[in-house]
Amino acid sequence: MRIDASFDSLTLADLDLEDVRFDNCSFEGTTFRNCRFVRCTFRSAKLMDAVTTSCQFDQCDLSGVNLSGSSHENTALTNCKLAFAQLFSVVFRECKLVGSSFEEAGFSGVTVAGGDWSYVNLRYHSLKEQDLRRMRFIGADLFGCNLEKADLREADLSNSILGSVKLKGADIRGANVDGIDLRSLELKSVKIDLAQAISLARAHGAVVS
Repeated sequence: MRIDASFDSLTLADLDLEDVRFDNCSFEGTTFRNCRFVRCTFRSAKLMDAVTTSCQFDQCDLSGVNLSGSSHENTALTNCKLAFAQLFSVVFRECKLVGSSFEEAGFSGVTVAGGDWSYVNLRYHSLKEQDLRRMRFIGADLFGCNLEKADLREADLSNSILGSVKLKGADIRGANVDGIDLRSLELKSVKIDLAQAISLARAHGAVVS
């Protein structure tokens, strides 16, 4: 089913929709509460300044969507496509982005506060100086990401892809780095804990006793 309409500045609550096309629709300033969208498409839709709370977007296509200025709290966007999406000044608070992909998205000014971003594709995007404590990035593709001065204490980075990542000034103390070859990372000015230091020393052939 295809929808052609404007939903600007409305409050939409408790919707449960599957396989609906909202391509090019406008939701500017709209509030979504407890809504569920499965396999829906929002290609090139306008969601500037929208607010979502406790919503679920599963296997949705948001390619080219404009989310600038929007805010999302306890919302899940799982296995979603956000290629070429505009995310200027978007805020994600305790959101679940598992398996979603952000190829060529405009990621400037995004704020991330908690949540589960496991298996997400964030290649070449910047989370510089972000507070990412205790977040989950299990298996995430962070190749080429800028994580300079990011606070990653107690984050779960296990089996994530960190090739060419920028970590200068980052804090990874207490982070789970299982499955990551620390030798491949540029750790200058990076804060690590004793266990990580020992693991790194052993990886370089040192005998720690």
